[in-house]
Amino acid sequence: MTIRQITDYPMPEATQLPQNKTTWVPDSSRAVLLIHDMQKYFLNFYQPDSPLIQSMIQNLHRLRSWAAQQQIPVVYTAQPHQQSPQERALLTDVWGPGITTAAAEEQHIVAALTPLPQDTVLTKWRYSAFQRTELHTLMQQWQRDQLIIGGVYAHIGCMITAAEAFMQDIQPFFVADALADFSLQQHLYTLEYVAGCCGQVTTTATLLPETDVLTRAWLTHRIQTLLETASEPIDPEENLILYGLDSLRIMQFASELKQHNIHIGFEALGQQPTLNNWWRLIEAEQTAAMV
Repeated sequence: MTIRQITDYPMPEATQLPQNKTTWVPDSSRAVLLIHDMQKYFLNFYQPDSPLIQSMIQNLHRLRSWAAQQQIPVVYTAQPHQQSPQERALLTDVWGPGITTAAAEEQHIVAALTPLPQDTVLTKWRYSAFQRTELHTLMQQWQRDQLIIGGVYAHIGCMITAAEAFMQDIQPFFVADALADFSLQQHLYTLEYVAGCCGQVTTTATLLPETDVLTRAWLTHRIQTLLETASEPIDPEENLILYGLDSLRIMQFASELKQHNIHIGFEALGQQPTLNNWWRLIEAEQTAAMV
């Protein structure tokens, strides 16, 4: 009756995204960023150090930083602990008691996305972030009619919020790589539904074209270019030297990373030259820069 442990899956790539029916263009003067249910309770159902969750948090952090720069209001939703039977109502039949008193600490937003003083945190009572909250009223006061959505879980609260936004003449922008779900299948299904019925599916990179944050897809492409094997897949755990990578090209890559403010030296790259390890090093550097 509660949420089961969630098996990690790869974040959907651009080639897997559905075609949108809409041609809406995000406008910082019209938008609100919604960070949906990013509480410890919900993320604890994923595996520790889940690459999916790390990627989602990183992208949400980027979106929040961009929103602050663009003076876009940022709204969080968070379910309370110890809900009464009347407050929780039918949710208990489907998901159990939710966040209990014994797990009160789990109601907090994850540390990497701690709300800033100027942000708004709404108490979340139902799937939709509009139900029993001030979200719609706040958006009217701010004269905003676009809602950028990221968080968990994609096929439940995030999707229902997007649908309700659409029904209130608010354009939802569903950020495919700033969401997580129970499975890749459900994640992709949700993107398909939103793109076809009630919103615009987009990506962090599309919303933030000027940012300089590196992605795993970028790393894979750069390694293939260095190895001159653009059309061949790379085993992420295989030693890249066996593919023909040499010291000169490792030094070249280290120099290129510095241009992106990623300071990983030749020795660190050469100790374990695999795609997975290089991505771990890059991701750690980028995450540390956010703190």
